[in-house]
Amino acid sequence: MPVAHYRNPHNAAMLDTLRELAPEWRIEEGNPDEETDVLISGRVTQEEVVGAPNLRAIIIPFAGVPIPVRDVIREFPNVAVHNLHHNAPETAEVAMALLLTCAKSVVPIDQAMRRGDWTPGYDDRHSIRLAGKTAVVLGFGAIGQRIARACRGLGMKVIAHRRNPSHAEVPADGVEVRGPADLDRSLIEADVLILAMPQTDETTGLIASSELAMMKDGAILVNIARGKLVDEDALYEALASGKLRAAGLDVWYRYPEGGSDSNMPESASNTFPSTRPFHELPNVVMSPHRGGASIDVELARVQALAELLNTDPMPNRVDLARGY
Repeated sequence: MPVAHYRNPHNAAMLDTLRELAPEWRIEEGNPDEETDVLISGRVTQEEVVGAPNLRAIIIPFAGVPIPVRDVIREFPNVAVHNLHHNAPETAEVAMALLLTCAKSVVPIDQAMRRGDWTPGYDDRHSIRLAGKTAVVLGFGAIGQRIARACRGLGMKVIAHRRNPSHAEVPADGVEVRGPADLDRSLIEADVLILAMPQTDETTGLIASSELAMMKDGAILVNIARGKLVDEDALYEALASGKLRAAGLDVWYRYPEGGSDSNMPESASNTFPSTRPFHELPNVVMSPHRGGASIDVELARVQALAELLNTDPMPNRVDLARGY
């Protein structure tokens, strides 16, 4: 019977459900050892891989592959890496929540109302119409496709970007899919820019000062991918100057230290997410990297893990050369 080790499951009670859904596997909680065939973890070291000679696959139990994990596994070509798309609905929904909150100034108006201040209700400048505007979605995988459909449902024109546009399954409602060579053209057209792409060597710092300068004055940026896709200083300056109307950010530049995927570190209550004071800007909607979270997501995660374990060959394999 093959052995899978699940390190730090988000919900230990779900281990029994996973065992029921994948009865042909022996599934244990903890670190890999000599018997481990598959490791389920978002963190792995070189020493752990060397100490698990039977290891043939690592499942990252979320979307994307952390760069440190990718760098470790590149040294072990016989170990495949797979990830999960189980929380694509939650992540896309948070992207839309951030977009709508930015477009309608929900947070500052809420704060004013809590002070008994109704004056924003008499100023139309607090809200923009999204219908008829152009949304550019960078990344057209499981999450990006959901975002594109939602934007279309709001009456927006949608331009999606992916590395190989010819490989895209274009939704029936008519999303235009472009490649990297067309990025500048898309940025010039964008009223809304939504990042839903993986962080790789090619995409780190993809949106910097020059890219933000191309965008329309008063555009909105939403990032539910990885913070470092957007240059930290350039983003702050574009927001502070008013070049960008607003930004909805679920991913950041600095995170609490310590803890694990399932255990909150002590620093979680006293860590600002950037060296720049984004928290002082009224046109920033801040979210603590919770795009994939919901009360439903752990069951979805376990079901997705069981599907991978029960399928041969295992789906969702990551191309480590590309980083996703």
